[in-house]
Amino acid sequence: MRKYNIPIFVPHKGCPFDCVFCNQNRITGHTEVKDVTPDDVTQTIEQYLKTLPKENRAVEAAFFGGSFTGIPIDEQSALMERVQPYIEAGQIDGIRLSTRPDYITREILDNLKRYHVSTIELGVQSMEDSVLKAANRGHTAGQVRDAVKLIREYDFQLGLQMMTGLPGDTTQYSIRTAKQLIALHPDCVRIYPTLTIKDTYLEKLYRAGKYLPQTLEEAVELAKSLLLMFEEADINVIRVGLQPTEEINEGASVAAGPFHSAFRELVEGSIYYDIAARQLQGIHNDCVLYVNPGEISKMSGHKRSNIIRIKKEFNINVKIKGDKTLKKREVRCICC
Repeated sequence: MRKYNIPIFVPHKGCPFDCVFCNQNRITGHTEVKDVTPDDVTQTIEQYLKTLPKENRAVEAAFFGGSFTGIPIDEQSALMERVQPYIEAGQIDGIRLSTRPDYITREILDNLKRYHVSTIELGVQSMEDSVLKAANRGHTAGQVRDAVKLIREYDFQLGLQMMTGLPGDTTQYSIRTAKQLIALHPDCVRIYPTLTIKDTYLEKLYRAGKYLPQTLEEAVELAKSLLLMFEEADINVIRVGLQPTEEINEGASVAAGPFHSAFRELVEGSIYYDIAARQLQGIHNDCVLYVNPGEISKMSGHKRSNIIRIKKEFNINVKIKGDKTLKKREVRCICC
């Protein structure tokens, strides 16, 4: 069964803080500031349902972009109310939303349960209080733990979002954050390398030489380590890197930072390169690398980057072929 989200963006709605990295209107691609109305919810759902398959699907209406539970509770209810007829008709299975850890209370969770919310994603970003303060997040790591405990009492699916490369952040801090998120046992995680978006305070810091973004290579290497950590803990990583949009793109609203339109592909490809490189040590003949057919593109790398890199570093030619008996991340090397 394939899962689908119907995204309903509420840019900056409900959030009183200006995090240094945040310009939700640009990030979500909604550059015209406009409150989302109940009619907008209905219209968006109708448009998306026309494009989705009728069978073998699980669909959530997803309120993204702002801090949904920071909206006055009657406005939350008015927006979620428009989803209810589709849930009752079996066209939508539940509601997904993103919010802040400090906007989780029993009153809020009681109301979300009433409207068939299935998944709550918390924008954690870091579990280092010094990094949270530098980013002007307005919450602490302790509040993350408190929110998670409360959400678990209500039996929601839990998603946690972390960022790398924030002001004051380090590789060690990000690894430590990942370990603490794993200890909270989320159902899914998102990993976002920090991008410097235009018209944010982070851009001012960058222009003033007071903030140094991660390079693309640094961001890929760190995200690779984090992805492997979460996978080893059997936690589903549903996104690595911001999804490209008209605004989130080179030459658009990204002023600096490790943006790549296929960021996760770079991370996955790097993992496969490391696996293959270990097997190619001491080999001087051309080889065939066998992987699961669904993993061929990852083994080849973005634009065949792994094949090119192997040629450069090992001075051998490799071909990539599929073998259905191999599992994900299994590589078998046969020399010619």
